[in-house]
Amino acid sequence: MLERLSRQHFYCFFDGFSGYFQNPIAPEDQEKTTFTCPYGTFAYLRMPFGLCNASATFQRCMIAIFQDMIETSMEVFMDDFSMFGSSIDQCLTNLEKMLRRCVETNLMLNWEKSHFIVTKGIVLGHKLSCEGIYVDKTKI
Repeated sequence: MLERLSRQHFYCFFDGFSGYFQNPIAPEDQEKTTFTCPYGTFAYLRMPFGLCNASATFQRCMIAIFQDMIETSMEVFMDDFSMFGSSIDQCLTNLEKMLRRCVETNLMLNWEKSHFIVTKGIVLGHKLSCEGIYVDKTKI
């Protein structure tokens, strides 16, 4: 993933808003999430972070949503989306397609953590730019 993202000229970085909680749990499976506390017995209607296999389920969901765009114009790691293009026009075209897909699937993004059309960024503790991949020294 980092190799595909490196050496691109323009990037857009997005963070999913309340990641896992955007995925509803099927009504027939909600009873499997039941927990008890002093206030009663409750079941989740949306996928919580700590649920067994929640991270794998969430990643599969994101891959299914952006299947045709992954590796060619974007990469997805959990609720972090990295989009790229070799020119500003290509980056804007990819951005429009990605945002349209978010609207179609009701996927919410955290705009405060988003970066539009930048020439470098940090992904998974690595600095990416058209010059390549470098370890972010603040993470060492």
